[in-house]
Amino acid sequence: MGRRHIFIVDTTLRDGEQTAGVVFTPQEREYIACLLDGPGAEEIEAGIPVMGGS
Repeated sequence: MGRRHIFIVDTTLRDGEQTAGVVFTPQEREYIACLLDGPGAEEIEAGIPVMGGS
């Protein structure tokens, strides 16, 4: 059997901020992204752009 490639997609930065009371600073977001890069996360769902206006 050949080697398998595992594709890691992380949603911490997107789903984490959808939790009531959770807000990451830009520095925290960068830190989390760097931590996810270490084990080889190939895709990070960092959130969605702001929609609507005030």
